Parts: sequence; C-alpha cells; structure tokens
Amino acid sequence: MENKICTSIEQSKKLIELGIDVNTADLWYIPIKVNGVSGYELTLHNSLTRGIVPAWSLTALLELMPKIGANEPKLCKRYYIYAPLIRYVCIYGLLKDTKEYDNPIDAVFEMIIWLKEIGKI
Repeated sequence: MENKICTSIEQSKKLIELGIDVNTADLWYIPIKVNGVSGYELTLHNSLTRGIVPAWSLTALLELMPKIGANEPKLCKRYYIYAPLIRYVCIYGLLKDTKEYDNPIDAVFEMIIWLKEIGKI
C-alpha cells in the first residue's frame, strides 16, 4: 500500500487547471535543490509564491465535496480475504463509484474530477 498524505504534484496541477481554489489547499510543495538535484519538499507553510505548488490532504479534498440531493460522498475501505490487500473507493450514493485505489487520496481525487466535470464544484 502506498503511504500518500496528499495529492501528487501532477494531481495538484490538474486541480488548479480545473479551477479548484488554491486557498482550499492545506499543504504546499516548495522547490528545493539538494546536491545539484532539483525536487520538492512538502510543507505546511502557506505562502503562495513563485514555484510553490499547492497540495490537498484527504481532509481538504473531502471538504470540497458537496451533498447532492440525498447523496453524500463516502470513502470505503475494501478488504480482500484471498490476499492481504486493502483498496479504497469513493462512492457518491447511487450516482458514482470510483475505481479501486491503493490509497484514499487517489479515490477521492477521481471523485473531485467527476464533480467538477458535472458542475457540482
């Protein structure tokens, strides 16, 4: 299982492209250079300056999702008897189920994309 605490840089850039308010992010990737190698460091610092990429934790992503009629988002953890495997799915009542993922962030990210496509956020 992948231990992922927030959206990846690619996922974050996709959310920005879709118009998700960067002020709803609760983490940020700051560009760094160590021994001549460029990369990113994750921080809680919230100064949106050049090069900083906002990131959304699971909590921040879940807060973006509205109730639609009687349907509310649910994050489900699935266990499989035949293998020591845990998978995550985000479900919006009878409206939509995501694919199964190794971590909850990816499942909720897929649901956010769908909600944005149908104009609910």
